[in-house]
Amino acid sequence: MTPMQVSEEFLQLERHVITVHLRIDKALLIRTLDLIVQMMTQTSFLCIIFLLHTRTFTQCSSRSPHSPLHELHQPGDLFVGGIVFHAFILSQPIDFTDYPPPTCSEDITVLTKNYQHILAFVFAVKELNENPKILPNVTLGVHIYDSYFHAEWTYQSTMRLLSTPRRFVPNYKCDFQNNLLAVIGALDAPISLDVAVILHIYKIPQLIYGSTPVMNDKIPGLLFYQMAPKESLQYIAILKLLLHFKWTWIGILYADDENGQRFVQSELELFPQNGICVAFMERFPDSPFLSGHEDNLLKGAKIYIKVMGSKANVLVVYGKSYSMVYLRWLPYFSEFENMPQKGKVLIMTAQMELNSYTYQRTWGTDIIHGALSFTVHSSDHPGFRQFADSRNPSSTKNDGFIRDFWQQAFGCRFTNSTPDNINNDICTGEEKLESLPGPFFEMSMTGHSYSIYNSVYAVAHAFHAMLSSRLEGRAVVDGGGLKLHVQGWWQLHHFLRGISFNNSVGDKVCLNQNGELAAGFDIINWVFSTNKSFQRVKVGRMHPHLPPDQMFTIDEDVITWHTMFNQIQPLSVCSDSCHPGYRKKRKEGEPFCCYDCIPCPEGKISDNKDMNDCKKCADEHYPNTHQSVCIPKEISFLSYEEPLGIILNIFTFSFVLLTALTIVIFVKHHNTPIVKANNRSLTYSLLVSLLLCFLCALLFVGPPQWVLCLLRQMAFGMVFSVAVSCVLAKTITVVLAFMATKPGSRMRKWVGKRLANSTVLSCSLVQAGICTLWLITSPPFPDVDKHSMRKEIVLMCNEGSVTLFYCVLGYMGILALVSLTVAFLARKLPDSFNEAKFITFSMLLFCSVWLSFIPTYLSTKGKYMVVVEIFSILSSSAGLLACIFFPKCYILLWRSELNSTEHLIRK
Repeated sequence: MTPMQVSEEFLQLERHVITVHLRIDKALLIRTLDLIVQMMTQTSFLCIIFLLHTRTFTQCSSRSPHSPLHELHQPGDLFVGGIVFHAFILSQPIDFTDYPPPTCSEDITVLTKNYQHILAFVFAVKELNENPKILPNVTLGVHIYDSYFHAEWTYQSTMRLLSTPRRFVPNYKCDFQNNLLAVIGALDAPISLDVAVILHIYKIPQLIYGSTPVMNDKIPGLLFYQMAPKESLQYIAILKLLLHFKWTWIGILYADDENGQRFVQSELELFPQNGICVAFMERFPDSPFLSGHEDNLLKGAKIYIKVMGSKANVLVVYGKSYSMVYLRWLPYFSEFENMPQKGKVLIMTAQMELNSYTYQRTWGTDIIHGALSFTVHSSDHPGFRQFADSRNPSSTKNDGFIRDFWQQAFGCRFTNSTPDNINNDICTGEEKLESLPGPFFEMSMTGHSYSIYNSVYAVAHAFHAMLSSRLEGRAVVDGGGLKLHVQGWWQLHHFLRGISFNNSVGDKVCLNQNGELAAGFDIINWVFSTNKSFQRVKVGRMHPHLPPDQMFTIDEDVITWHTMFNQIQPLSVCSDSCHPGYRKKRKEGEPFCCYDCIPCPEGKISDNKDMNDCKKCADEHYPNTHQSVCIPKEISFLSYEEPLGIILNIFTFSFVLLTALTIVIFVKHHNTPIVKANNRSLTYSLLVSLLLCFLCALLFVGPPQWVLCLLRQMAFGMVFSVAVSCVLAKTITVVLAFMATKPGSRMRKWVGKRLANSTVLSCSLVQAGICTLWLITSPPFPDVDKHSMRKEIVLMCNEGSVTLFYCVLGYMGILALVSLTVAFLARKLPDSFNEAKFITFSMLLFCSVWLSFIPTYLSTKGKYMVVVEIFSILSSSAGLLACIFFPKCYILLWRSELNSTEHLIRK
């Protein structure tokens, strides 16, 4: 059923119901409900019940519409005025065509929770009058009016404070009975502004006990004092609370007024800068009532859908003092929409107070259970509970607020105000305030009541300071009485600015030079029990005067969360957290809080949750397999102790022994033909160079040092150049020997040791020149390679000039190719001891090893580059030893008959 249909059906129902009271007899209630069920669907049923509770159709007795409905007057030498917010007047709009209708008690809906503000006011004055140290010989009086949250009533109440008591003549005082020191009020910003406009004309101090962020924006220069902490501090406190619990996806509900819009603008500047996104923002009606407004019903249903349909489990609520009444409607919109209720964490600002209308007496409090609220710091005054407990309608005849409060708080009627046909629920006046549920009344001071209490004390201390300074105040004793002349009392402003005192509880109260309370906020956790009892649990503090790291404190272990969270801290994020090893990738077209999680690229890590980007490890570290932690790299080099180093050393010493054994065999048989053939001195030179080639492999094992790095490649290049030069000299000797045997050959003069020695020496000197140039220009040096290996830091010898390194290898290759070519051409020369064929095989093996060395060396990293070079050195040297000398050793040791001159001549 649409709201328009609800309204039409209600008008039809209104014709049948003549008189409906807040408390009606059971028979009338049953008949009325039967009529409702017959006429309306379940959708509109809840609305009609609400309307029946909030509208009246009775005829009231005559009363002047201009007289105050509620006031509290307590005589004294000096007065402190009060503008409170105690009740709403449910009246029809005035069209100025008829005389305004009278207001009756049934037209008044009392916010019973706010009656404590009046008690705190009176209690503070009572304490001051009993304390001779602050205002000796002076009694404070009280005059309190209700604003009814209406501008007309507020202006009238303010003017009555400025007029002679009980004689409302605006802007005129007929005597000195109204010595008004200051006015305390009001609670909400619109009413406070209305009061300030008038008080500003008379320069009377106004102490506001609620939050008023737009006061000076409306009318600059207003003279008022704010007894609540700065509004901007609350914005920062909300941000710190969200960041503490890592709630980055939130909803915002705010009152549809200027303060609500300012709050949204301020927070929307802070939130994105700190990584918080707003899932939705909804304005709830500024009006305290839903009845008669179809738009408000539609808005309520829309808000309910947004709240329950969003992933945001946290709602930041900014409203007026009575906005809680509207929030308590939200769970009941589930009857309008087919959407289940979910647990939500409400974060409420200090202006909001837990209160209820009388028709909400039996309503549940699930939506508020587990909420977190910022409140003005308050302390439990031990005497206030006893004072409140002593108040009842019969003992307080000058309290015009208590009767309506009593009737609506306890759901009863006094006999003189109850129709004759209703004879139940009669007020006795002996009901106990402590029996009321928390939304209706609390025995301990709330934050707003505590602000009023401190406001009264601030006025008294400021006036005491003004009297002590003897600036303008003077007392004249006349006939035993005390008369106070008030000329110049506007200078009380001077003493209110910067005032500092300790109240009777022991808390320090300070106002800065701007008239703002220098204090912070308490963070309260609202906890409801199954028996609907209510408890405020202080879980944190926001104190502006502490260091930044101590400004915000909260004890999350004592927080009671909403029952649907099973006492587990709620999450409120658009996307689940990205675990270490992943980074956030923003989703296209969505706020930055909504993202996907993708793995970090190779070589990078993310060591925290929800990182925007991955980072590289330091050069000395490497990522683990999950790319979440940097692990220190191990130091790596080819050592003598590791298995690979041991194996290479075994092979090295084995070849050294074989080479040494070969030298011994050749020395032992040095006079035999096979040893003498092909230049015996070249044979020994080749064997010694091969021995050194094997030994130079040992220079590549162990940690790199400066001397070793210089010797490694130089020794390797020189020794191998000598060895290959000897092979080349032997090959040339074979070729020249056969050429010299031809008749008339001129090669005879070249055959001999001189050519061989010249060949070895000249070829070695070229290599020595390259190595010398290498040492002079860019010698090798110890270095650390942190990048080649993922998990290791390689200790290595940097070759210095890579070009000269490959020049050394290239020159060796040239010598080897020349030797291979010459030996290949001389391999079939007839001779019993012709070494050309063996040199061919050895050079073929030698060239194959070093040709394969270059690509293998370039593709290998870390210490395995050294292994490749050692292997090439050993294999090439072993190839020369095996191919050239093992066949001769075989003849020398096992076929000695072949090592003879006769065999040589026969061949």
